[in-house]
Amino acid sequence: MRDIFRTFSPKIFGTSALCLLLAGAGLAQQAADSVAPEHATGTASDTARLPEDEDRDGFAAISPEMAAALEAKAAGVPVKASDWMVAAANPHAVAAGARVLRQGGTAADAMVAVQAVLGLVEPQSSGLGGGAFLVWYDAATGELTTLDGRETAPLAASPKLFLDEAGEPLGFFEAVVGGRSVGTPGTPALMEEAQRRWGRLAWRGLFDEAIAMARDGFTVSERMAESVAEDAERLSSYPVAADYFLPGGTPLEAGTQLTNPDYADVLERMSLEGSRVIYEGEIARDIVAAVKGAEDNPGLLEEIDLALYRVKERAPVCVAYRAHEVCGMGPPSSGALTVGQILGMLGGQEMPGPDDPQAWRLIGDASRLAFADRGRYMADTDFVPVPVEGLVAPDYLSQRGALLMGEGALEEIEAGEPEFDHALNWGAEATFSQPSTSHISIVDRYGNALSMTTTIENGFGSRVMTHGFLLNNELTDFSFSTHENGRPVANRVEPGKRPRSSMSPTIVLKDGKPALVIGSPGGSRIIGYVAQAVIAWIDWDMDVQQAVAMPHRVNRFGTYDLETGSDGTGLEAALSQMGFEVEVQDLNSGLHAISVGEEGLRGGADPRREGVALGE
Repeated sequence: MRDIFRTFSPKIFGTSALCLLLAGAGLAQQAADSVAPEHATGTASDTARLPEDEDRDGFAAISPEMAAALEAKAAGVPVKASDWMVAAANPHAVAAGARVLRQGGTAADAMVAVQAVLGLVEPQSSGLGGGAFLVWYDAATGELTTLDGRETAPLAASPKLFLDEAGEPLGFFEAVVGGRSVGTPGTPALMEEAQRRWGRLAWRGLFDEAIAMARDGFTVSERMAESVAEDAERLSSYPVAADYFLPGGTPLEAGTQLTNPDYADVLERMSLEGSRVIYEGEIARDIVAAVKGAEDNPGLLEEIDLALYRVKERAPVCVAYRAHEVCGMGPPSSGALTVGQILGMLGGQEMPGPDDPQAWRLIGDASRLAFADRGRYMADTDFVPVPVEGLVAPDYLSQRGALLMGEGALEEIEAGEPEFDHALNWGAEATFSQPSTSHISIVDRYGNALSMTTTIENGFGSRVMTHGFLLNNELTDFSFSTHENGRPVANRVEPGKRPRSSMSPTIVLKDGKPALVIGSPGGSRIIGYVAQAVIAWIDWDMDVQQAVAMPHRVNRFGTYDLETGSDGTGLEAALSQMGFEVEVQDLNSGLHAISVGEEGLRGGADPRREGVALGE
């Protein structure tokens, strides 16, 4: 196999008493995840809604092709195409990407148009103030490339950033709201870097739809309005965001025509001058002023942090599963490693059907084992050695998979001992995850494929806003604790470091070519959402719409989360009898997938959100 790993290889020591340490970290993350980060437009059971119910936001009026795509989604069937396809979280953004693809643009060109519109119509989820990971398949060379546009910690940051005066971790929203949580944004630089490498059209013309909508106005969707209403108290913390989202002190209502001239001005400048307008000059100074001006919770970001920011190319991580290679983003994302571990452990098992509780016992415990390794080992490889190759080595995954041979839930979960070249014994972490994220999947007429997950972390990020866009709270993806029993935590805050992520933009290859392009928002549950959808598509022969719409069952730290209002709750008794703790709750994914095969392209969009797949 080609060299796909940045690697550190012999053995790490010290896993005694690890179960107790990992349990503490897991409980902290579960407590944070119990707060709904974003509003959902539906659940898995909503796939059969009629088109007229689906289109309360008027999306069908965009074009006849969009109306047909929305009808397919409502009917629970994939959208079909032969030349190109784009799937993303808002129909206006999809329409912008479709225009670029029709004009002969590449998937990289279309991504820029999609992201620019998403930052306007779905500001709670992603935008110029956030970060992203991108996986690219190049049809001309057959090469897979991953780009890291993750935010970075300010140079003035220290591991104690999220500790109070007594040395105790801050509460999650104490840390989030304000400038303290803001890292250097990466999305603008990533947009330009991807388009520079792989684009065909003129950069300037990729912002047309977003600029026009920002100047002329767009209709606030039901999902955006309900997100604003649910977060109104925190959005009122700072005047710029309050004036935009709460005009006159009242949350924006669905159907309101909203303009954002400041955002239009920024996009106009980006289209003419490139992404450096965000990182140098007036806009950079205003970003820093906004971060430091959050008087109750100011941050440490400086102009030098913005000036030094660069997108990084990382080695992709690929794991064999059945007759496929499942490929994605390596550290600082934990996505590809953890998804790969789950699938790698299951690869030696015969997978029962989707209604068999034993299937979910296997998936659930494989996930728990993978999350134990994630919590112990995974972080930014520029700052800590991570046993990337060892974590997905076939022998190691076979060894871990052998633990799944019983009939009931594993009683204890410990991190394993992958091959590692540094004898470092990392402490267990206390990381919180309250995601607000979006995913874009695109295949163009040239055979290129793009999978990109983009985020500002929590819903509406830090709630600090400038020049028409929100700034991230990505630094809260670091561990709030610095040490555990005297051992440093791998994912602790450090100057210039990129926080660990769960984003899992994925391209599944068969015979070296794309077969499935997929990803999702959802915080640390992203990993489970993506792994489940890949299993559904490969093992259970579901089409992409069925795979993204099926009920969620996710286990990370011991508790089996079952999606409320879905058929997934039918396994509650069986899983409980196996020894799992079970909780029924909202599971708000936003999967977007495109399959590539002899029959052409097939697109699926998660019924839980307002996204759509469109192609020709």
